[in-house]
Amino acid sequence: MKKYLTLLLAAALLAVLAGCGKPAATKLEFKNTDVTGLGYAREFALTDHTGQPRTLADYKGKLVLMFFGYTQCPDVCPTTMADMAQVMQEMGPQADQVQVLFVTVDPERDTQQLLAQYVPAFDKRFVGLYGSLEATARVAKEFKVYYAKVEGETDSSYTVDHTAGTYVFDREGKIRLFVRHGEKPAAIAHDLKLLLS
Repeated sequence: MKKYLTLLLAAALLAVLAGCGKPAATKLEFKNTDVTGLGYAREFALTDHTGQPRTLADYKGKLVLMFFGYTQCPDVCPTTMADMAQVMQEMGPQADQVQVLFVTVDPERDTQQLLAQYVPAFDKRFVGLYGSLEATARVAKEFKVYYAKVEGETDSSYTVDHTAGTYVFDREGKIRLFVRHGEKPAAIAHDLKLLLS
């Protein structure tokens, strides 16, 4: 019996040393799509609405929410930007650890001046980003964002069909979430708070 108890204790000790006695790591329960480890949407090189060159690394230390749209969008873009402003309110003091980026897919009309008026009108902390036609195409390809002109009655009255979702990066600049258009601000704020915790 003594020998049996010694063997039992030895087995228990080995199990603890092997890590079997550790509690399992808890998986974060996101309300949006977890895309951690995605093989694309890693970097961009664009200019912000103040004329400064920007890359993802400039925002390291903050959560980054990146949305592609254009200023003359009739519905999806202003709705998304208004929702993001609501997310910032939901975040309270933690909002200072969040950066919303609006990337235009219409660089022909969305000038630096127009972005400087449009984007901060939703929240003064929001940043508008633009690039040349080539730079815009490069970033859209890297992020697998679809966009295409739809002709209007005149050359300048076209609309732009585009992917309507938001990428979320953690404070290390790693892709973590994809937020579908129409998601409730409370659900987005919930996930951002998880990433900050």
